[in-house]
Amino acid sequence: MIKGEEQLTSTPVQRHTMADYLSPHVRDIKPSGIRRFFDLVSSRKDVITLGVGEPDFVTPWHVREAAVYALEIGKTQYTSNAGMPELREAIGQYLNDQFAVEYNPANEILVTVGGSEAIDLALRALIAPGDEILIPEPCYISYSPITTLSGGVAVGVETFAEDQFKLKAETLRAALTPRSKVLILCYPSNPTGGIMTYEDWLPIAKLVEEKDLIVISDEIYAELTYGEKHVSFAAMPGMKDRTILVSGFSKAFAMTGWRMGYACGHSDILSAMLKIHQYTVMCAPIMAQYAALEALQHGLEEKDRMVEAYNQRRRLVVKGFRDIGLDCHEPQGAFYAFPSIVSTGLTSEEFAQRLLEEAGVAAVPGDVFGLGGEGHLRCSYATSVTNLTEALDRIGQFVYKLNQQR
Repeated sequence: MIKGEEQLTSTPVQRHTMADYLSPHVRDIKPSGIRRFFDLVSSRKDVITLGVGEPDFVTPWHVREAAVYALEIGKTQYTSNAGMPELREAIGQYLNDQFAVEYNPANEILVTVGGSEAIDLALRALIAPGDEILIPEPCYISYSPITTLSGGVAVGVETFAEDQFKLKAETLRAALTPRSKVLILCYPSNPTGGIMTYEDWLPIAKLVEEKDLIVISDEIYAELTYGEKHVSFAAMPGMKDRTILVSGFSKAFAMTGWRMGYACGHSDILSAMLKIHQYTVMCAPIMAQYAALEALQHGLEEKDRMVEAYNQRRRLVVKGFRDIGLDCHEPQGAFYAFPSIVSTGLTSEEFAQRLLEEAGVAAVPGDVFGLGGEGHLRCSYATSVTNLTEALDRIGQFVYKLNQQR
């Protein structure tokens, strides 16, 4: 026997499951409530889906053609890590023209793989372990998990239907602690469709400055407003250097699958985000960047036509829910309605599950969006009028049967 072999073989070996090797941060995060629910839809036929936040419009042909042409002439290389200079210049011009915010394309604009990467980069660049990240809720479901993965602590700040889901300064102030560092904003809101006006932003901006916060403003739905024009938080007095503006092409330009986003902000923060970006994805795909450039240069009329179509659908859906007997605040932005289903006596999860099983309509239970989401249902109206009309008819019949059973 080799010297020492007896000692090695006599020691019990601690066996681990594969899950034991995972980071606790990853292991403990719940899967997406939206995706989990829509996994149930894939096996069913004759289901009308009002769930996934994706335009039903196809990317305009001339935008697709720009990507095709880029391939044809051999544009298949890496671009600058920050994105093609001409695209960054076009983004800067567009933001200045549309929302009165001005950024230097050389060092204050970063092209990312969708708006989601921009949010991830911003949080990873800013968070130190234990920092508290304030998140108005109900909200887009990714903010809290990304915060956790970055070592931060997500702190929900509830908004309410009676306030049209606007963020109130007094509610935000009550959530602040000495560890508060970043405020994430998403207006127009996913899932509520709420917006913030200049007057709404003023007390928030004052509090941000008073408490020395940094803001990540997710403005992916900025172009989708109905009546009031979107006011960028970065355009508020004194807020530009405190704000990382995140947006992209997915929603307003019907380019979800292209994964084209961008972040704008102070050069010091953008430089830190760029370091993470260059070590992880290198750069956004060049063909998609050419498509995005075409969308900005020649696609604004199509964008406006899509917004008008959403507006027509919005009015149809809000009236439809109210006629059914479900309270529904009027969304002023994005393409979601967020009706209350409290009157039915069911939880959001129960209502959504039964609506799918008994009526063949898929929508997202509101509780997956955090504080204030329970008792609501997120319904996307980014689908055809025909589908929306049929879905409302099915929901009406479903609610009528529920009322008969009570």
